[in-house]
Amino acid sequence: MVLILSVCLNSITGDMSRTDAMRLSKKIGYKAVEFWEGSDFPVSEYKEVLEETGLELAAMGGSGGLTDPADRGAFLENLHKSFENAKILGAKSMIATTGWNENPDIPGEVKHESIIAGLIEAAKILKGTDYYLVLEPLNTLVNHAGYYLDRSDEGFDIVRAVNSPNIKLLFDIYHQQIIEGNLIANITANIDLIGHFHVAGNPGRHEPFYGEINYYEVFDAIKKAGYTRYAGLEYWARGDLDIEASLKKCLEMC
Repeated sequence: MVLILSVCLNSITGDMSRTDAMRLSKKIGYKAVEFWEGSDFPVSEYKEVLEETGLELAAMGGSGGLTDPADRGAFLENLHKSFENAKILGAKSMIATTGWNENPDIPGEVKHESIIAGLIEAAKILKGTDYYLVLEPLNTLVNHAGYYLDRSDEGFDIVRAVNSPNIKLLFDIYHQQIIEGNLIANITANIDLIGHFHVAGNPGRHEPFYGEINYYEVFDAIKKAGYTRYAGLEYWARGDLDIEASLKKCLEMC
Protein backbone atom coordinates (compact mmCIF):
# COMPACT_ATOMS: atom_id res chain seq x y z
CA MET A 1 0.00 0.00 0.00
CA VAL A 2 1.07 3.59 -0.65
CA LEU A 3 0.60 6.63 1.59
CA ILE A 4 1.31 9.90 -0.21
CA LEU A 5 2.74 12.74 1.87
CA SER A 6 1.57 16.23 0.99
CA VAL A 7 3.17 19.54 1.94
CA CYS A 8 0.89 22.05 3.66
CA LEU A 9 1.89 25.40 2.18
CA ASN A 10 0.39 27.45 5.02
CA SER A 11 2.43 25.98 7.84
CA ILE A 12 5.81 24.59 6.74
CA THR A 13 6.50 27.13 3.99
CA GLY A 14 4.23 29.87 5.32
CA ASP A 15 6.59 32.79 4.63
CA MET A 16 7.24 31.65 1.07
CA SER A 17 4.90 32.42 -1.82
CA ARG A 18 2.57 29.53 -2.60
CA THR A 19 4.01 29.14 -6.08
CA ASP A 20 7.63 29.12 -4.87
CA ALA A 21 6.65 26.59 -2.19
CA MET A 22 5.07 24.37 -4.84
CA ARG A 23 8.26 24.43 -6.88
CA LEU A 24 10.38 23.68 -3.80
CA SER A 25 8.12 20.74 -2.88
CA LYS A 26 8.54 19.33 -6.36
CA LYS A 27 12.32 19.83 -6.26
CA ILE A 28 12.56 17.88 -2.99
CA GLY A 29 10.57 14.99 -4.42
CA TYR A 30 6.99 15.47 -3.21
CA LYS A 31 4.07 14.49 -5.41
CA ALA A 32 1.42 16.62 -3.71
CA VAL A 33 0.79 19.86 -1.85
CA GLU A 34 -2.21 21.37 -0.08
CA PHE A 35 -3.36 24.68 1.37
CA TRP A 36 -6.13 26.16 3.50
CA GLU A 37 -7.54 28.61 0.98
CA GLY A 38 -10.87 27.71 -0.58
CA SER A 39 -12.74 30.48 -2.34
CA ASP A 40 -10.41 33.48 -2.43
CA PHE A 41 -7.00 32.98 -4.05
CA PRO A 42 -5.39 33.31 -7.53
CA VAL A 43 -6.76 30.09 -9.02
CA SER A 44 -5.29 30.50 -12.49
CA GLU A 45 -1.81 31.23 -11.09
CA TYR A 46 -1.88 28.17 -8.85
CA LYS A 47 -3.22 26.01 -11.67
CA GLU A 48 -0.38 27.10 -13.94
CA VAL A 49 2.29 26.09 -11.42
CA LEU A 50 0.57 22.82 -10.54
CA GLU A 51 0.58 21.93 -14.22
CA GLU A 52 4.17 23.10 -14.62
CA THR A 53 5.40 20.95 -11.74
CA GLY A 54 3.05 18.00 -12.18
CA LEU A 55 2.08 18.24 -8.51
CA GLU A 56 -1.30 17.03 -7.29
CA LEU A 57 -3.38 19.21 -5.01
CA ALA A 58 -4.19 16.85 -2.15
CA ALA A 59 -6.59 19.12 -0.29
CA MET A 60 -7.74 22.72 0.00
CA GLY A 61 -10.15 24.78 2.05
CA GLY A 62 -13.84 24.07 1.74
CA SER A 63 -16.02 25.97 4.17
CA GLY A 64 -16.62 26.53 7.87
CA GLY A 65 -19.37 27.37 10.31
CA LEU A 66 -21.73 24.48 10.93
CA THR A 67 -22.81 24.71 14.56
CA ASP A 68 -25.41 27.48 14.11
CA PRO A 69 -28.27 26.76 11.67
CA ALA A 70 -28.38 30.48 10.90
CA ASP A 71 -24.92 30.21 9.31
CA ARG A 72 -25.82 27.34 6.98
CA GLY A 73 -26.56 29.48 3.95
CA ALA A 74 -23.14 31.15 4.13
CA PHE A 75 -21.48 27.76 4.69
CA LEU A 76 -23.07 26.31 1.56
CA GLU A 77 -22.40 29.42 -0.51
CA ASN A 78 -18.70 29.26 0.37
CA LEU A 79 -18.63 25.54 -0.35
CA HIS A 80 -20.08 26.12 -3.81
CA LYS A 81 -17.27 28.59 -4.55
CA SER A 82 -14.60 26.29 -3.17
CA PHE A 83 -15.95 23.33 -5.11
CA GLU A 84 -15.71 25.25 -8.38
CA ASN A 85 -12.07 26.03 -7.59
CA ALA A 86 -11.41 22.45 -6.51
CA LYS A 87 -12.67 21.16 -9.85
CA ILE A 88 -10.38 23.55 -11.71
CA LEU A 89 -7.36 22.47 -9.65
CA GLY A 90 -8.24 18.79 -9.23
CA ALA A 91 -8.33 18.92 -5.42
CA LYS A 92 -10.42 15.89 -4.47
CA SER A 93 -10.64 16.82 -0.77
CA MET A 94 -11.98 20.06 0.69
CA ILE A 95 -11.71 20.74 4.41
CA ALA A 96 -14.74 21.63 6.53
CA THR A 97 -14.54 23.13 10.02
CA THR A 98 -17.41 23.28 12.49
CA GLY A 99 -16.68 26.72 13.89
CA TRP A 100 -16.47 27.80 17.51
CA ASN A 101 -19.03 27.85 20.31
CA GLU A 102 -19.85 31.50 19.66
CA ASN A 103 -23.48 31.20 20.76
CA PRO A 104 -23.81 29.84 24.31
CA ASP A 105 -27.60 29.82 23.95
CA ILE A 106 -27.43 26.91 21.48
CA PRO A 107 -27.16 23.57 23.36
CA GLY A 108 -24.41 21.15 22.35
CA GLU A 109 -26.87 18.60 20.99
CA VAL A 110 -28.41 21.27 18.75
CA LYS A 111 -24.96 22.15 17.42
CA HIS A 112 -24.25 18.47 16.78
CA GLU A 113 -27.49 18.08 14.82
CA SER A 114 -26.82 21.34 12.96
CA ILE A 115 -23.46 19.98 11.78
CA ILE A 116 -25.15 16.84 10.48
CA ALA A 117 -27.89 18.81 8.73
CA GLY A 118 -25.35 21.14 7.12
CA LEU A 119 -23.22 18.26 5.88
CA ILE A 120 -26.29 16.52 4.43
CA GLU A 121 -26.87 19.65 2.36
CA ALA A 122 -23.18 19.77 1.45
CA ALA A 123 -23.35 16.16 0.29
CA LYS A 124 -26.03 17.15 -2.24
CA ILE A 125 -23.56 19.57 -3.83
CA LEU A 126 -20.94 16.83 -4.22
CA LYS A 127 -23.30 13.96 -5.05
CA GLY A 128 -22.28 11.88 -8.06
CA THR A 129 -18.67 13.16 -8.02
CA ASP A 130 -15.45 11.72 -6.61
CA TYR A 131 -14.83 14.80 -4.44
CA TYR A 132 -14.84 14.72 -0.63
CA LEU A 133 -15.66 17.22 2.05
CA VAL A 134 -13.58 16.19 5.06
CA LEU A 135 -14.69 17.35 8.51
CA GLU A 136 -11.80 18.23 10.82
CA PRO A 137 -11.79 17.86 14.61
CA LEU A 138 -9.22 20.13 16.31
CA ASN A 139 -7.69 19.91 19.77
CA THR A 140 -9.14 22.31 22.33
CA LEU A 141 -6.46 21.85 25.00
CA VAL A 142 -3.47 23.49 23.30
CA ASN A 143 -4.33 25.22 20.02
CA HIS A 144 -8.05 25.77 19.47
CA ALA A 145 -9.89 26.51 22.70
CA GLY A 146 -13.62 26.87 22.11
CA TYR A 147 -13.75 24.92 18.86
CA TYR A 148 -16.83 22.71 18.81
CA LEU A 149 -15.54 19.34 17.59
CA ASP A 150 -12.40 17.92 19.19
CA ARG A 151 -12.88 14.13 19.41
CA SER A 152 -12.72 11.68 16.53
CA ASP A 153 -15.49 9.49 17.96
CA GLU A 154 -18.04 12.29 17.68
CA GLY A 155 -16.63 13.11 14.25
CA PHE A 156 -17.12 9.53 13.08
CA ASP A 157 -20.65 9.53 14.51
CA ILE A 158 -21.41 12.64 12.47
CA VAL A 159 -20.00 11.12 9.28
CA ARG A 160 -22.05 7.96 9.81
CA ALA A 161 -25.20 10.00 10.40
CA VAL A 162 -24.68 11.96 7.16
CA ASN A 163 -24.24 8.64 5.35
CA SER A 164 -22.72 9.98 2.15
CA PRO A 165 -19.66 8.69 0.26
CA ASN A 166 -18.71 12.34 -0.28
CA ILE A 167 -18.48 13.23 3.43
CA LYS A 168 -15.50 11.89 5.38
CA LEU A 169 -13.40 12.78 8.43
CA LEU A 170 -10.06 14.52 8.37
CA PHE A 171 -8.07 12.68 11.06
CA ASP A 172 -5.38 15.05 12.32
CA ILE A 173 -2.97 12.76 14.15
CA TYR A 174 -1.43 15.60 16.15
CA HIS A 175 -4.77 16.93 17.37
CA GLN A 176 -6.09 13.49 18.27
CA GLN A 177 -2.94 12.51 20.14
CA ILE A 178 -3.54 15.50 22.41
CA ILE A 179 -7.25 14.87 22.90
CA GLU A 180 -7.62 11.10 23.00
CA GLY A 181 -4.50 9.12 22.06
CA ASN A 182 -5.10 5.48 21.10
CA LEU A 183 -4.24 6.55 17.58
CA ILE A 184 -3.74 3.28 15.72
CA ALA A 185 -6.86 1.63 17.13
CA ASN A 186 -9.06 4.66 16.43
CA ILE A 187 -7.68 5.05 12.91
CA THR A 188 -7.82 1.43 11.81
CA ALA A 189 -11.31 0.81 13.25
CA ASN A 190 -12.67 3.72 11.20
CA ILE A 191 -10.40 3.78 8.16
CA ASP A 192 -13.30 3.71 5.67
CA LEU A 193 -14.61 6.97 7.13
CA ILE A 194 -11.30 8.84 6.83
CA GLY A 195 -10.71 10.94 3.73
CA HIS A 196 -7.50 12.73 4.70
CA PHE A 197 -4.84 12.84 7.41
CA HIS A 198 -2.82 15.68 8.90
CA VAL A 199 0.57 15.07 10.45
CA ALA A 200 2.75 16.86 13.01
CA GLY A 201 4.86 15.92 16.00
CA ASN A 202 3.65 16.34 19.56
CA PRO A 203 4.46 18.32 21.63
CA GLY A 204 5.14 21.50 19.69
CA ARG A 205 3.45 20.73 16.35
CA HIS A 206 6.85 20.36 14.76
CA GLU A 207 8.28 17.74 12.40
CA PRO A 208 6.78 14.25 12.78
CA PHE A 209 10.22 12.77 13.46
CA TYR A 210 10.30 14.72 16.75
CA GLY A 211 8.13 14.06 19.77
CA GLU A 212 6.15 11.24 21.32
CA ILE A 213 4.24 9.92 18.31
CA ASN A 214 5.86 6.95 16.59
CA TYR A 215 4.91 7.91 13.05
CA TYR A 216 6.70 4.96 11.53
CA GLU A 217 4.26 2.65 13.31
CA VAL A 218 1.26 4.90 12.66
CA PHE A 219 2.03 5.19 8.93
CA ASP A 220 2.56 1.45 8.69
CA ALA A 221 -0.80 0.79 10.35
CA ILE A 222 -2.56 3.24 8.03
CA LYS A 223 -1.10 1.56 4.97
CA LYS A 224 -1.93 -1.93 6.24
CA ALA A 225 -5.51 -0.80 6.85
CA GLY A 226 -5.80 -0.13 3.13
CA TYR A 227 -5.68 3.67 3.01
CA THR A 228 -4.03 4.85 -0.22
CA ARG A 229 -4.68 8.60 -0.26
CA TYR A 230 -2.87 11.59 1.22
CA ALA A 231 -1.42 12.57 4.57
CA GLY A 232 -0.73 16.28 4.78
CA LEU A 233 2.37 17.49 6.62
CA GLU A 234 0.87 20.35 8.62
CA TYR A 235 3.69 21.30 10.96
CA TRP A 236 5.82 24.29 11.87
CA ALA A 237 9.52 23.50 11.61
CA ARG A 238 11.37 23.40 14.92
CA GLY A 239 14.21 25.41 13.46
CA ASP A 240 17.26 23.20 13.82
CA LEU A 241 16.91 22.16 10.16
CA ASP A 242 16.24 24.44 7.22
CA ILE A 243 12.94 23.93 5.42
CA GLU A 244 14.41 21.88 2.60
CA ALA A 245 16.27 19.54 4.95
CA SER A 246 13.21 19.24 7.17
CA LEU A 247 10.97 18.23 4.28
CA LYS A 248 13.55 15.84 2.86
CA LYS A 249 13.77 14.02 6.18
CA CYS A 250 9.96 13.75 6.36
CA LEU A 251 9.83 12.27 2.90
CA GLU A 252 12.15 9.49 4.03
CA MET A 253 9.61 8.42 6.68
CA CYS A 254 7.03 7.07 4.27
